[in-house]
Order: sequence, then structure tokens, then C-alpha cells
Amino acid sequence: MMKDGWGFAFEGSTLDRAAHLRGDASMQDDLRKRGRVLAYWRGKPLARGGEALVWLASDHPVFADAGEMIFLGLESGQGLFAADLVHWTPTCGTAPSPPLFLDTTEDRHPLLPADHAFVELRSLMLKLDAQEAELAAMARAILGWHRTHGFCAVCGLGSASIEAGWQRQCTACGARHFPRTDPVVIMLVTRGNRALIGRSPGWPEGMHSCLAGFVEPGETIEAAVRREVAEETGIAVGHVRYLASQPWPFPASLMIGCAAEAVSEDIALDPVELEAARWISREEMVTVMAGAHPEVKAPRRGAIAHALLENWLADRGN
Repeated sequence: MMKDGWGFAFEGSTLDRAAHLRGDASMQDDLRKRGRVLAYWRGKPLARGGEALVWLASDHPVFADAGEMIFLGLESGQGLFAADLVHWTPTCGTAPSPPLFLDTTEDRHPLLPADHAFVELRSLMLKLDAQEAELAAMARAILGWHRTHGFCAVCGLGSASIEAGWQRQCTACGARHFPRTDPVVIMLVTRGNRALIGRSPGWPEGMHSCLAGFVEPGETIEAAVRREVAEETGIAVGHVRYLASQPWPFPASLMIGCAAEAVSEDIALDPVELEAARWISREEMVTVMAGAHPEVKAPRRGAIAHALLENWLADRGN
């Protein structure tokens, strides 16, 4: 079984989320005045030199363009918040870019120093310590939820943020709504000395990874693993066991890493789900992880898929 602290991004920390303070309006006001705020824009956190998160005072003028500040937790008694600059549009008129595997653009606000820019969290995730990574992931996910859930799912009218940003309540029918987290199984499927890997359309050239898919309503983790592997590759899976999990705020998933034992080996590819799938031996995976394979590239470092394959390659008990 994988150990806690294996080295992938967003593993979690000892952050005090102080959930009991979310409904205390007076305390929230006081914490905001003395607190630090992480600014986001279009899903990107503010960073310095592309290396470290930037925390600003809550009265910084940049937050004139922000929505509500979301309470993230406490650090040494100081409140930590996040805010989305939803009302800011760069003077150059930058338009939202089409979805990319990794957005390498950097966006700068005129009220901030030149080395401060909004950057893609994927490019930053391995440069953060455990607590900052958890804060960045939490902030990105919950701010994204607010952007896309402004209307009540019961009656269709507008909802308002409550509980320091951790709930929304319909202004008409009073229904309460909570941030969503989508469970996703990601599985290291093995048969003997080989692992099953695949690639989705639109991924960087040559990149392969573990198979993955969303858990469906009324389904166990084990059943989801077996169903997804069968649907995508036609491979039948027997024993399934849990290894580790990773919050993945793109936009709001929890990756549930599992080891799965295949009981068949003939691949019948679903071309809608996967562009390619193949079995790969441990010996061949050494070349992949070294970046020297002529056809296959490893998943991105920081993602749980990379850790699952690295763990298997090292034979650490997968």
C-alpha cells in the first residue's frame, strides 16, 4: 500500500480549516481585516516569479475587482482567504483561451509588481509546500464552484453565498447548496509483470497514463474500477484495492487511486474514450520514466498517476 506523503501534489497538510467559524459573521469580519488573501483570476492563482503563491492584505486595491472573499482556514490564528477577480478585464482585452492541457500564459494586473502574475496551478503545484498546495487547491475548487453555481438547482432562481463561502442559499425558496466534489477512480491495472496504460485524445504527444473514470451514482469504488476498465479497453478486472487519493481541482475531482488485477489481456479499445491503450512491462517502464522511450511519455509529475506507476516500478507493494 502507498504511504501518506508519497510526493504527489495536493496530498494534504495539517491546515486548520476552522469550519466552526464559517457561520460567525462578526468573527469573519475581524479575521478578514487582519488576514491574508490569495487572489485568483480565471482559475489561476497569483504567484511571484512563477515559483510561490502571493498573499495580499484584504484591503489591497486589487480586490476592488473581486467577488466575495472565501474563508480557507487559520494559520497561527490569522485568517486565510481567497478571492476571485471576477470583475477585472485586462486593458489588452485578453479573451478566455480555449481549454488546454497546460495553459502556459501569465496574466499581470496593473496594481501589482511586475514579477506578480496569475499562473496555471498545474505549473506551480510541485513548487508549493503541503499547506500552500492544499490552500491553492481548495481555493481554486470552491471559487470555481461559485462561478458556475449561481442559480438554485431546485427553483432556478439566484442564490447567494453564505457560511463564509462554503454554502449557497437560494434567495427565493431557501434551498441550500454545497460545494461539489466528483469522485474519480484512477487505477493501476496489472497482469503479471505488465501494467495497462492508455492515452486520451488531446493529450500531449506520446503521453500515456493510468486509466481513470468518474464513479457513477449507486456504485462502489471497486465496481467503478471494473466498469471503467472494461468499457475503455475490454479488459476484465478481478481484485481491486485502494492505494491513495489526491484532490484534483481541475475543476473539482477527488482521484481515488486503486490497484487492480486484470484477469484478461486482449484489448478491445473504445475509440471514443481512448486514443490508444497498451500493456507495458516494468523493464519498458524504466525507459518511459527516464524520458527515453521512443513512443510513450509518462504522466506529469505531481499527478497521482505518475506516483502509481513509479510505486509499481519500484515494486513497493502495489
